[in-house]
Amino acid sequence: MTKVLVAAGSNVEPFRNLHRALDSLAEHYPALRTSRAYRNHAVGFEGEDFVNLVIALETDDDLHAVIGRLHEAELLCGRAREAPKWAPRAMDLDILLYGDRVCEEPGLTLPRPDLVRRAYMLGPAAEIEPRMRHPTLGVTLEDLWRRFPREEHPLVAVELGWPAAERQR
Repeated sequence: MTKVLVAAGSNVEPFRNLHRALDSLAEHYPALRTSRAYRNHAVGFEGEDFVNLVIALETDDDLHAVIGRLHEAELLCGRAREAPKWAPRAMDLDILLYGDRVCEEPGLTLPRPDLVRRAYMLGPAAEIEPRMRHPTLGVTLEDLWRRFPREEHPLVAVELGWPAAERQR
């Protein structure tokens, strides 16, 4: 089984869309767990605040099968694959870590470089899997989060209200 961390975020009806995406993913990965959800400002464009969280799951699915499941969940939320990168998102699901896999493919870099630069990715990832090691830096997510300039990137926790979230943590 491979441990996978996925960033989930939305700024278009975020609670409804996060619930929809989590329900879809839980059908395929019933033991998935979520971090707390956090509200933060849009990055790279002016827009409504995002609600973000990190999902942890374990799977025997190969990397591209997991990506396919993520795309299905995004589609259920109304995400168009051709939507501009820096724009409002009904749903954005990105693999942060796929076990200790390191790869560089068109449209995919693992580990995801933003993981160590974005509080809304690193904080929730460290919350849900503190002992997981970053495959290229060799340190735990907890250690990376401890060193992160959090005061410059505050996270504001919000109640997600997803029924399975509380029992999955």
